[in-house]
Amino acid sequence: MQTVEGNVGRMEAELRQWGTRLDNLLAMADVVGTAARLDYRKRLDDLKAKYVAAEARLIALKTAGSGTWDAQKGGIETAWSELAKAFTKLAK
Repeated sequence: MQTVEGNVGRMEAELRQWGTRLDNLLAMADVVGTAARLDYRKRLDDLKAKYVAAEARLIALKTAGSGTWDAQKGGIETAWSELAKAFTKLAK
């Protein structure tokens, strides 16, 4: 059984990896052609919004403490799932 601290640590590491990937994707957006750039940029903006939402959920969980894990679990899992799907969708 995983502890709340273990889950938060894992999520922090995963969020850092996603942040690095997002930064790389944003840098690549400047390289693609103009027409493709507009569509790519729109999808990147959506991805960035989902990243910020997931990050905010994680920060809220950390500041609220381990006693609120059960209450916040559904929200943070949803944010994580949406962020993962956005990365997958962008990769296609």
